[in-house]
Amino acid sequence: MELVHEMTMRCVTNGGVVTPGPGPLGMRVVASLSGGTVTGARINGTMQGAGADWLLIGSDGYGRVDVRGQIVTDDGAAVYVQYLGLLELTKAVGTASVDPTAETGYGDQYFRIAPRFETGDARYAWLNTSVFLAQGRIATDGVEYEVFRVT
Repeated sequence: MELVHEMTMRCVTNGGVVTPGPGPLGMRVVASLSGGTVTGARINGTMQGAGADWLLIGSDGYGRVDVRGQIVTDDGAAVYVQYLGLLELTKAVGTASVDPTAETGYGDQYFRIAPRFETGDARYAWLNTSVFLAQGRIATDGVEYEVFRVT
């Protein structure tokens, strides 16, 4: 089994944040996706349409990431993406969350997701039949992931 880099996915989240408040499972924070890009050797496009991250902040110092969105490729295919994962709420993440000029590196926190892609476009059918893992970081306008296909 190997990991093959397939894309860099950047999700812009400056579309607004809603915080329903603490609930029985933790603090819920909903960040709307307002754009983004996907770049790779086999896929390039932009994040478009409805989408959000329904982050659940637990008392254990981790956020449970739950994101849904759409990619429209440069050649016109539509791809749905959904991913779950974990974000370690380190000091660097806290700083980047309140300072719009601050970012984190990939090694500044444990930030891992498992994206699942769906499309009806035959040119991208490989997305439907592959397992993906990614590492993330906080960027000035949202989050960025290095996405790998598991062979």
